[in-house]
Amino acid sequence: MITELKIEDIAEGTGKAAVRGALITAQYRGFLLDGTEFDSSYRHGEAFRTVLSNGRVIQGWILGLIGMKTGGKRKLWVPAALAYGERQVGTMIPANSDLIFEIELLEVLTRDD
Repeated sequence: MITELKIEDIAEGTGKAAVRGALITAQYRGFLLDGTEFDSSYRHGEAFRTVLSNGRVIQGWILGLIGMKTGGKRKLWVPAALAYGERQVGTMIPANSDLIFEIELLEVLTRDD
């Protein structure tokens, strides 16, 4: 069981840092604690684009990606409370699941770009 967000930088990026509200492009893989892969942008064949904000991504992504620089790779251990909580998501993510993500940040766009 994961009790708090844990962040491990696999590779330090050198580009622009992610901030709340930025439009990001990333490649990722998501796993349950038992190692089951529940989602992957690689499997979808295209990078994932989203805004780092509430309602768009889980809280664990917002907290875990802020400050991450473009070109970096990061692993996040996200407790259920910062993921989907008591909600089951589809058939792959049971309620109260702690999640692990491997994320490669490809691009960060902010309003001042």
